[in-house]
Amino acid sequence: MVNLTTQFSNVWHKYFTDYGKIEKSVINVIIAEFFIQLINVAFLSIQLIYMQKCGYSDYESAGYISFRFLGVLLLAVPMGMYLKGRNIKPLFVISCIVVPTASVMIILATMYHWNQWLYFYQLLWGMGFTFIQIPVMPYILRNSNASNQTGAISLSYSTYSFGGIVSGIIIWVLYMINPVIFNERNILLFLAFSGFISLYFLHKIRITEYLPAYEGSRIDIRKLDWFIIIKALIPTLIIAVGAGLTIPFISIFFFNVHHLGTDQFSLLNSIASILVAIAAMLVPYVKKSIGYKLAIPATQSFAVLALILLATTQFYAQLTIAVYLAMLCFLLRQPLMNMAGPMTSELVMNYVGKKNQEMVSALTAAIWSGSWFISSIIFKVLRQSGIAYVYIFLITAALYALGVVWYYALIVDYTRREKAGLI
Repeated sequence: MVNLTTQFSNVWHKYFTDYGKIEKSVINVIIAEFFIQLINVAFLSIQLIYMQKCGYSDYESAGYISFRFLGVLLLAVPMGMYLKGRNIKPLFVISCIVVPTASVMIILATMYHWNQWLYFYQLLWGMGFTFIQIPVMPYILRNSNASNQTGAISLSYSTYSFGGIVSGIIIWVLYMINPVIFNERNILLFLAFSGFISLYFLHKIRITEYLPAYEGSRIDIRKLDWFIIIKALIPTLIIAVGAGLTIPFISIFFFNVHHLGTDQFSLLNSIASILVAIAAMLVPYVKKSIGYKLAIPATQSFAVLALILLATTQFYAQLTIAVYLAMLCFLLRQPLMNMAGPMTSELVMNYVGKKNQEMVSALTAAIWSGSWFISSIIFKVLRQSGIAYVYIFLITAALYALGVVWYYALIVDYTRREKAGLI
């Protein structure tokens, strides 16, 4: 037992030592990203509950938030083409101004039922988010040593989790203090304004960005390896379509099926985010210990099983045990599925090669946002038709399973190409 404890302690010491080696400029960008993710996670957690309390049905809300994903989709590919040979920091600044501003306006538009403006502000939010979501990976790859990249990418991914932890605790504490004063609207306004803090950390970045020689001009799409790119992104597309049917709507699943209020779901989401953060930060160690071939399929497969068990709790929601089992499955599914994220991203980026990376980063964002836009519309249609949440979530599980199989095939091909000297 003592030896096991010592081993665990040594792993964590080495682990945090490795994170301490990440370049300061990259750390400041990641902190700025955290404040934007703080808004993102808070809105995913309780915006739909707030909209339902303001008189919007779940399918109406799905129609509005779909425009957030459309905003990212519209800019994703142009952004990827723009990045080549250009400084990235100004794009972060734009994001850190637009996202908090649009967030405030979304809340006001919901409160006063400015329905047409609500479409516009959701679209603007998505566009603003694009200016940090897509450039952050190329920024890390350009401005960090190869030995630090896995850690930096994992830390960047974990900003979503840390945003969930902090926002969940803030929402729960404020709601417990006074649910009348600190209702969903005021909490969301508070977190929206906090997003402007990100500008301070961007201001601290003083370095001259590194622009490799091959990035001297804009991307020539005719010279990209499109067959490799498409093959690498197909599993992302499959999983993204499934995720879009579930992740944005998980809060109203718990609200309508298991009757968890804003404070209860926020606390649950905060606990899940802690687990996701721990899992994401352990990615470099897991990858080094067991490799892509086992780590990615294993974590994703167990996540699919947890999602199936979560969805089917609707069949016996009247039983007290259902809500507890649903919460347990949610707490298992979140870290397992998100743990694979940094590994699959690094796998895909290495698989496609340096000259394709900016475009792949853009296309990845376009796939996720485009899929979530389409999935939100599908969710709206299914819910309008009276389809229960359980069946919608089971569609997600089936798509996830197909994506896992494709990722495994990609890993096998990656290994083959690496041995052949093509990677």
